Amino acid sequence: MMPTAAPLATGSARWADALLQSFAQAGYARAEPAILQPAEPFLDLSGEDIRKSLYLTTDAGGEELCLRPDLTIPVARDYLTSGRAGQPAGFSYLGPVFRYRGGRPSEFLQAGIESFGRHDSAAADAEMLALAIEATAAFGLTDVEIRTGDVALYTALIDALDLYPVWRRRLIKDFNRKISLKQDLERLTLATGSSRNEYEGVLAALAGSDRKAALALVTDLMSIAGATNVGGRSVAEIADRFLEQSTLKGGALPRDALDLIKRFLAIAGDPDEAIVRLRALANDAKLDIAAAIDQFESRVGFMAARGIDISSTRFSTSFGRGLDYYTGFEFELHRRGDGFEPLVAGGRYDGLMTQLGARSPIPAVGFSVWVETLTELGCQPVARDSSEGQS
Repeated sequence: MMPTAAPLATGSARWADALLQSFAQAGYARAEPAILQPAEPFLDLSGEDIRKSLYLTTDAGGEELCLRPDLTIPVARDYLTSGRAGQPAGFSYLGPVFRYRGGRPSEFLQAGIESFGRHDSAAADAEMLALAIEATAAFGLTDVEIRTGDVALYTALIDALDLYPVWRRRLIKDFNRKISLKQDLERLTLATGSSRNEYEGVLAALAGSDRKAALALVTDLMSIAGATNVGGRSVAEIADRFLEQSTLKGGALPRDALDLIKRFLAIAGDPDEAIVRLRALANDAKLDIAAAIDQFESRVGFMAARGIDISSTRFSTSFGRGLDYYTGFEFELHRRGDGFEPLVAGGRYDGLMTQLGARSPIPAVGFSVWVETLTELGCQPVARDSSEGQS
């Protein structure tokens, strides 16, 4: 039997109402997406932690469905089917989500904001962080630890290194996983062609090939064998795996690339210090990552303009939230000194909208509030001054 969440206590209900009121005053309309959702977007686009925690079912027509494990994708899907798709629009939400959590209640409350269609990305990012801080302050928690990162900086670095496409895909994919990227880099660096493989002939044939050639070869081989998949993997997935193994056998990750990635991932501190170190690395290694650093610096300026104490904000180039769809700014708010589980977390996910069916890219950024985690801290809701205007 699936563990369920307890009903909201009176104090929690008051806090939730105050939170939704503050979101509405900031200009974010209430969204209420369906609890039952198509499973495919979550299986394809979410991180591994969410994928393995889904509650799945199948309808009469054979479509795989799930109880929503998160509200970002459902709110985004509703926006894309509305008449406002492609236009700037902001939504807030409060409702139950469902994930297997190893003995903890699988149904729990999530609140948050999603902002779509704004092209002033740096300003929108700063607004999300400011509203997230307000969300914790509304519940009486004013001393929070702010942890931030930026996937776009890492992606810019990997692109500037001009690696094999297989290396690029693998290193970018690994960044958002809960494994240590540093350990993975060590493993990839030590890879050699000394071990034997039952598919040596295929790997040799793929040496130096691109993805299109690999797909054609694997398609032909599987056609001859009369197979359409192996172990549940599609032809494309098998081709990618073979191409990756062929590249690994051709030699380890170049030492200079490894050193630069490690230097990059070691940058941490307050954002202003990080900007100085990033520019120094880019100049020293002649890396074309200035645009990504400029965007980062612009965001920091907007954060300061919103009253966020930059010197007390922690930035790390290795910070990631484990969700595959993030493409830029990421952040978490933790209780200072006791912060394994985030109180609020979010970031930028510009690529998600086209993956969900949008005809052209739509900028998107948002955050989620862990209602019950904040409730457990025992703070009291703080009413927001109704005279405050919209953000």
